[in-house]
Amino acid sequence: MIEQQTRQLERHIQDDLDLLLQCLPPRIVGPLRNMHDVSELLEVVLDLARPPEARFPDGDVILDMDEVSPADLDYVTSRISEFGDDNRSGIERTLHRISAIRNRKGRILGITCRVGRAVFGTIKTIEDLVFSGKNILLLGRPGVGKTTMLREVSRVLADAAKKRVIVVDTSNEIAGDGDIPHPAIGHARRMQVASSNLQHAVMIEAVENHMPQVIVIDEMGTELEAAAARTIAERGVQLIATAHGNSLDNLILNPTLSDLVGGIQTVTLGDDEARYRGTQKSVLERKAPPTFDVVVEIQSWDTVSVHDNVAKVVDSWLRGYALVPEVRRLNHAGQVIMDSATRPVASPPSSVRAGLLPTGKEAANPSLVEDSLAPRIFLFGVGRDKLEQAAGNSGVDVEIVTDLRHADLILTTKSHYKRGSRVVRIAEESGTPVQVIRKNTAAQVQQFLRGRQSRSNGDQNLNVALQEAHQAAQSVLDGEEYVDLSSQRAYVRRLQHLLAQKYNLGSLSIGVDPRRHVRLLRK
Repeated sequence: MIEQQTRQLERHIQDDLDLLLQCLPPRIVGPLRNMHDVSELLEVVLDLARPPEARFPDGDVILDMDEVSPADLDYVTSRISEFGDDNRSGIERTLHRISAIRNRKGRILGITCRVGRAVFGTIKTIEDLVFSGKNILLLGRPGVGKTTMLREVSRVLADAAKKRVIVVDTSNEIAGDGDIPHPAIGHARRMQVASSNLQHAVMIEAVENHMPQVIVIDEMGTELEAAAARTIAERGVQLIATAHGNSLDNLILNPTLSDLVGGIQTVTLGDDEARYRGTQKSVLERKAPPTFDVVVEIQSWDTVSVHDNVAKVVDSWLRGYALVPEVRRLNHAGQVIMDSATRPVASPPSSVRAGLLPTGKEAANPSLVEDSLAPRIFLFGVGRDKLEQAAGNSGVDVEIVTDLRHADLILTTKSHYKRGSRVVRIAEESGTPVQVIRKNTAAQVQQFLRGRQSRSNGDQNLNVALQEAHQAAQSVLDGEEYVDLSSQRAYVRRLQHLLAQKYNLGSLSIGVDPRRHVRLLRK
């Protein structure tokens, strides 16, 4: 029964727009009701001595040429609840938010009436994570839908999963204004917060007094709230929250909230360890286990980037590796497609790699760089000049690294390998490939690069064939009856058949070699 109700709810958007219009002056409501796209209204802005404006996704519209008067502002404030210490108010049993701008004496000079909508069906891309019991942190720019997603998480866990859910609702944005929570949170219980600076205390109170299995929190932004979140997680309660920040790398560099992902501390290395890593003696390392197991960056209503196993992700980032999230998106058929990262991925700024805490603009905007495709090679007994010369002659891009942990492979000579040195031993124990050439000569190094280039071309052809299969599968899922792929050898055809199984599609091998190929079709 619950599942049937959920499917029905997913087919509409609830905005209670008429209740908001009833609070606005009649001279403004008339033009709004006559607009054909009033259902897309974002907010109405009333500023003293300026014309009233309506804001839509594609631009702003002047509603009346007469300026807003004090009487207009009084008309609105008399029909809504009292403003809190955050200058926010609302309308009973709705999700609309009314915000005030005041002068130094406390007099209201402007009002922003933001339309609140309960949108159902927004968490399909992360539904498996929500039901997994993991602690999830949602990030994204303002207005991208973090609170909307949080609201549906509350409803689904309370109604479908039958869990005891408590919503800590600081500004009444999740469950709406008034004493009775909005139906959009289902059977989840809501705890209001008297003052925004008491949110951390209410978080702890929720755990101690009401025995929840899940706590939902919006807009975590202080150290006290981060500490309260850690306390809750340590008591075995699932946490699902939003925080200020657009991406995981922003959060790591945020001195206030970095504790949510384990925190950062400066560690002084010994001389040998610093020399081994190729870094300064002071480096940054994760301080503690993360409070949240998963970080989700919301890109748009149908696309998210997921960082699972946050502890491992943060450790890799601090060692200089780029963040490569799993990108999930909804296709036209409503199915979740998972790909590798499709946006530039973030690597630590040079100051982080050197072990320095960034400040100012660098802390707010860590640099974004493309992940390098060149192999990272650690040289042991092979001259750097010889590799650079051979790479230039062969036209092959390589990156020489001085930290063994950043290397894709080690290049050494036969004599150095036979000595059984500590570097070679550590590499083999950690699984880093060790490539051995006969002598430290430019000719030997160039022969090694040519062999790698030949294997790389084969890998590239394989990647092209698999990418073609991905695109064909997408076409079949979007409505095509079948799609024929290019002719391939038996091994590649086998991989394409396995990929079809992943998409739950049928596949056939058609024709004879060398023109034998795979056809993808619906089962």
